[in-house]
Amino acid sequence: MQLMRLGPAGQERPVVRADDGAVYDISSLTADIDGAFLAGGGVARVREALDGGRLDAVAGADDLRVGAPVARPQAVVCIGQNYAAHAAESGSAPPAQPVIFFKHPNTVVGPYDDVLIPRGASKVDWEVELALVIGRRARYLDSPDDALGHVAGYLVANDVSERAFQIEASGGQWSKGKCCETFNPLGPWLVPAEEVPDPQALRLRSSVNGEPRQDSTTRDMVFSVAEIVHHLSHYLVLEPGDVICTGTPEGVALSGKFPFLKAGDVMELAVDGLGTQRQRLAQA
Repeated sequence: MQLMRLGPAGQERPVVRADDGAVYDISSLTADIDGAFLAGGGVARVREALDGGRLDAVAGADDLRVGAPVARPQAVVCIGQNYAAHAAESGSAPPAQPVIFFKHPNTVVGPYDDVLIPRGASKVDWEVELALVIGRRARYLDSPDDALGHVAGYLVANDVSERAFQIEASGGQWSKGKCCETFNPLGPWLVPAEEVPDPQALRLRSSVNGEPRQDSTTRDMVFSVAEIVHHLSHYLVLEPGDVICTGTPEGVALSGKFPFLKAGDVMELAVDGLGTQRQRLAQA
């Protein structure tokens, strides 16, 4: 099953998509798909209700806007240069420890919403990523073996970046190039962790205007999902509903192999089993 949020921005309602593609309303079980829902056993309640046939189908679900599948994350934590080939195309060696940066939570938009080119931007770039959502508070975890039990589910992310803001105007940090509005499309759905048996065996792909850009697998990560969650738990407390973007593989515009994005371009990004998202670039 896949958890989704459908409806106009700011008015999304929570739904579940069954394996046969049918969509059911879960607003009788929760007001939204957020940290409280995930921490309070919400995924199990939805599964039980779905299996028991106790949910009402959503009429016209295919015609509704798809929002980000998790509501109002209080933190979006990102891992930089987490694929060796991407680090190389960025001019860096693979990091010895996870490189951490943050995106403002209001960068989060739906998987098919427009991505806005910031005013003054010249180097807007795409980054397909495996993202995860925390389901249980993670604080000073003993080992990576403890980490995956704190993950509620997985989803596709686009860590959109403005490279001039990130590098040339950064003052030594990346946030200026990462936090522009609409710079983190998520979804289309959140797949519960128990339905992703190995997060290190997922293929990631991206294209621009139908032309291939990235094609890799999560087995090529420098730091695994479990290592990331364990590491982060020693520097900050991860709360239910927090989103972690785990890094992007090679094939971005920063490499010099492809042009940066412009208004009218269309990005398409996919992770096996987690769906495909698609955004058009528009001027802010």
